[in-house]
Amino acid sequence: MLLRAVGLAKSYRGAGAEPIPVLRGVDLEVKAGEIAAIVGISGSGKSTLLSVLGLLEPADGGEIWLDSERVSHLGRRAQARMRGARIGYVFQSFLLISRLTAWENVLLAARYVGRDRREAEREALRLMERLDVLHRRGHYPAQLSGGEQQRVAVCRAVLNSPPLLLADEPTGNLDEDHARVILGELRAQARERGTTVILVTHRAEAAAEADHVLRLQGGRLEPS
Repeated sequence: MLLRAVGLAKSYRGAGAEPIPVLRGVDLEVKAGEIAAIVGISGSGKSTLLSVLGLLEPADGGEIWLDSERVSHLGRRAQARMRGARIGYVFQSFLLISRLTAWENVLLAARYVGRDRREAEREALRLMERLDVLHRRGHYPAQLSGGEQQRVAVCRAVLNSPPLLLADEPTGNLDEDHARVILGELRAQARERGTTVILVTHRAEAAAEADHVLRLQGGRLEPS
């Protein structure tokens, strides 16, 4: 999937009356099968950019295109359908559902798109074994370490091989070995399945996997 963003702007209101600009005309183009890494200092707006690209919050200005469709101007319901069918997310805070086991959290992604249950379970087994959390499948999020929760969240995000995958610090809580496995899975999703991957990271080894490394600075993206 081709992702193209043109002139994205986003501001938040602080304690004062004046809005605080976070994104100032961001332009971005990432082709199917490519990985783009976004780097920058804390507070530069990297997570905000992912939320806007993923249609989780609206931009104040600009456009977002997925392939030939301008999705930034769709209504809320249409955007929700787009998110469920075509976009996978790895959130920095994991956002696992506390009342569901690790296994149920992963399979939740398949329920949203009406995927065949047996097919989804086979893929969930493969992913959870590869990411070393299959032995924790019956545990609830509160019983998992931060790294285990992160790996479960990655399994959930890639279960349906979404055309667009947005990952916010997907290796942030992991040791080097598990980080390498996660990056390998993201690379496989891009190379073998044509997924467009955009990841926010502070790790040099994660950025090294990307086809493009972009720095968010002063509200704009520039080559790093």
